[in-house]
Amino acid sequence: MARECPFDPPAEVRALREESPVSRVRIWDGSSPWLVTRYDDVRTVLADQRFSSDVDKPGYPATSIGVKARRKASRSFIAMDDPDHARHRKMLIGEFTVRRTESLRPLVEETVTELLDAMETLPQPVDLVEAFALPLPSMVICRMLGVPYADHAFFQEHSRALLDVTAGADAAKHANDELRGYLAELVAAKEREPGDDLLSRLVERRIHTGELTADDAVGMAFLLLVAGHETTANMIGLGTLTLLRHPDQAAEVRGGDPATVAAAVEELLRLLTVVHTGRRRAATEDVEIGGVLIRAGEGVIAAGESANRDPEQFANPDELDIHRRGNHHVAFGFGVHQCLGQPLARLELQIAYPALLRRFPGLRAAVPVDEIPFRDEMVVYGVHTLPVRWDTAV
Repeated sequence: MARECPFDPPAEVRALREESPVSRVRIWDGSSPWLVTRYDDVRTVLADQRFSSDVDKPGYPATSIGVKARRKASRSFIAMDDPDHARHRKMLIGEFTVRRTESLRPLVEETVTELLDAMETLPQPVDLVEAFALPLPSMVICRMLGVPYADHAFFQEHSRALLDVTAGADAAKHANDELRGYLAELVAAKEREPGDDLLSRLVERRIHTGELTADDAVGMAFLLLVAGHETTANMIGLGTLTLLRHPDQAAEVRGGDPATVAAAVEELLRLLTVVHTGRRRAATEDVEIGGVLIRAGEGVIAAGESANRDPEQFANPDELDIHRRGNHHVAFGFGVHQCLGQPLARLELQIAYPALLRRFPGLRAAVPVDEIPFRDEMVVYGVHTLPVRWDTAV
């Protein structure tokens, strides 16, 4: 589907939301799952456990052959249904409470300062993705998990391959095997010499209680490592570009008022909704959604990026409004599979945006928008690179 504007979902999705909000679409493998595009219907699907997240369920609409191969080979709890999903998720909830996440604030602030210090020394233009947007969440999730950041080039390369919807099954399987092998060795090392990190605590739980297998621990680490840097990195890059296109609102974010910054982050999450391939499900029973009967064994794609632009829920939904009230977006999903790491993502974004805008007065894109490479081929949307310039002191 084509985008009229790189910041917006495809025009075809908007048309379906207005004219046929629950409709059949044809995907890469020739199957025709249901595309659900309205806010209320998307939330209904995501909250109803009769819609399964298990890729092996009949009718499950995989994003691509590569993503399907990866999910089958590297099952994590986001691809499980209850009770297995709840059992695994419960083991991690304590690591991502608001209180636990808030304790990471000094680490995030220190990392932001170090990256901006280094960025300031580089010749302009600077690629914001390489210098700031990607390393910030990568450094933080590595510290949390106990993964050596020195290996970031390795896991970032394979993460990109895993999230590329144009990659074939062989390429996805190779990237999956490489990354899982790396994490399996790391799990074994944590068994021999545990540290003060999340992965060590998972390993300890497996050894002492038998609640996890080594493969389970690898699957959890795999999910947290990939999701923990890809989504936030792209929100930093794409969100910064969006703010630069709205200088008055960027100035308010630069001011750093906590309530304003928090509201701005929620609005950027709503407007951009960087997972543009929808939340995928398979119906396990006959269910009616939006007046349409979806049969057991049929696939469903809940289009969060469309739901978050639904004018029935959000006034002027295509506009950035950092003072928007009642912003109950579904950028992090909804229901039992709602993103576990959302407190950490919010913390990183609330620190990153104002710090970046304060450090570099006059920050601006160094090339026109039509020369910026957007991530149309990736599960997580954003920009591949973002050259920027800023004013320097005389």
